[in-house]
Amino acid sequence: MPIYEYVCDDCGHDFELLVRGSDTPTCPECESAELSRQLSLPKVKSAKTRQKAMRAAKQRDRRQGESQMRERIEYESNHD
Repeated sequence: MPIYEYVCDDCGHDFELLVRGSDTPTCPECESAELSRQLSLPKVKSAKTRQKAMRAAKQRDRRQGESQMRERIEYESNHD
């Protein structure tokens, strides 16, 4: 029973999942079945991996910030 890493094509959530037999995995955030399986790499800490992790975290935070801003603008326009 391998553990695979996935990224949801719909919401961008990345996660690990234990897949059994012919089970079809779904995203735990949005429950979409549109997933991209990622190449699992051993965890190695180096300056390069820290930089890569920081870039990924900044991108994730930017996407979340943009999403929250859109939600706020939509809320304000509907509740004035």
